[in-house]
Amino acid sequence: MMEVVAHVYDVTNSGSEKANNTILHINRFFKDGIGVGGIFHSSIQVYGDEEWSFGFCEYGSGVFSCQPCKNPMYTYRESIVLGETTCSIFTVNQILRELSREWRGSSYDLFSRNCNHFCDAFCEMLDVPKLPAWVNRLANAGDAAMEVAEITAFKLQQAKAEIINASRVAYKFISGVGSNAPTTSEGPSDSGSVAARAQGTWFRNLFSNIGVKPSSSNSSFPEDFDDEEPEDEPSSSSSSSSSSSREK
Repeated sequence: MMEVVAHVYDVTNSGSEKANNTILHINRFFKDGIGVGGIFHSSIQVYGDEEWSFGFCEYGSGVFSCQPCKNPMYTYRESIVLGETTCSIFTVNQILRELSREWRGSSYDLFSRNCNHFCDAFCEMLDVPKLPAWVNRLANAGDAAMEVAEITAFKLQQAKAEIINASRVAYKFISGVGSNAPTTSEGPSDSGSVAARAQGTWFRNLFSNIGVKPSSSNSSFPEDFDDEEPEDEPSSSSSSSSSSSREK
């Protein structure tokens, strides 16, 4: 049995003393004052004098280690004993190798894949309780807010598509009324035609007032709602070569 300890830091790596002090005030208010949470970095220590955590890097694994409570990028806050693991040191090393392969530095995401998520995954494999909820509560709240925003955007996309489709149907109706309208004088038998023409006039006035014009595209969604991500920017070498060719 080996004790598993989480080390928690205030995230004060912005490079601005004013910003770092602001984060410290936020953490004191939300964590120390009302017990909700804050902006924290965390790591896990088990077997030996190293703590293990996860961070962003462009290439390779984002898993790294340093001396316990000595991470130079953050301000140490406190340590929390999470429990004891039955894993041997050999098993723990295997777990760390597996996590190092899975947790690439480029996959880091502030809301959904940060250092606290890594620590929870590590704890789960060690079969000990995860971090206290307050350590990552603000990130989880941000993740939930992002999910709500994405759902809302999708609903708006559906609504816009339905409006466009409805305008196409209305436009076809107007066109049909205009092409089939009789040119003779009105009589008792022409009441249906009169009503149709009146409806057509009303639709035309409606669209002219609100500026709605149906698209000629057969796509259900307009192009400005295309979900495809933009292509990567050209490399600096290709852009420099193209600029030099233009200069010539």
